[in-house]
Amino acid sequence: MNDANRTPWVVGVSGASGTPYAAAVLRGLLDAGESVDLVVSRASRLTLLDETGIAFRDAHWQEDLRAWLERGADGKPGTFRVEGADVRHWAAGDLAAGPSSGSYPVKGMLIVPASTACVAGVALGLSKDLLQRAASVTLKEHRKLVVAVRETPLNGQTLRHLVALDEAGAVVLPASPAFYAGATHIQDLVDFVAGRVLDAAGVAHGLYRRWEGELGGSRAE
Repeated sequence: MNDANRTPWVVGVSGASGTPYAAAVLRGLLDAGESVDLVVSRASRLTLLDETGIAFRDAHWQEDLRAWLERGADGKPGTFRVEGADVRHWAAGDLAAGPSSGSYPVKGMLIVPASTACVAGVALGLSKDLLQRAASVTLKEHRKLVVAVRETPLNGQTLRHLVALDEAGAVVLPASPAFYAGATHIQDLVDFVAGRVLDAAGVAHGLYRRWEGELGGSRAE
């Protein structure tokens, strides 16, 4: 795609547990034909290594990203096929990167999963790394920001930070899977959360069965 016509979604991955959520959101965006600018925080690389065994390396990010996206939520490699992905990776420490400026064209930003430290940093405008800076830029430019917080329980300080993000215009979306869609596998629960993130962003997908007003509908088939 010509860079002049490219308007990506920024996807930020913080250090909270839940890297399968990020993988499902990325696959959903790419399946919808969307472009992605990816920021993987330093802390999230430790979580990714712990949850999947994949080391995300700046010098080999394309290879590592493919291995991550092809892995199912149950840890099985080769579950998904990812072809023709339009992804640009920015190092988390690169504060001169495109998404650090409001003049860089993007559709919005999705932070998934969002740790409480990430939530605090964005709410307070700390911009200590590219992920937080890109989120601050998204808010100041009045673009869509979806924050998929993944933590439990939540203390008062974090709740106040989440209220501040809501008041600033962000969509606060807890990574809270539902069961009415007829989940039979861990991937179904992950895809439900990813689908709700994409719903909030206005991106079409088929990741979960939608409620149609019929009790027991998910068990009808």
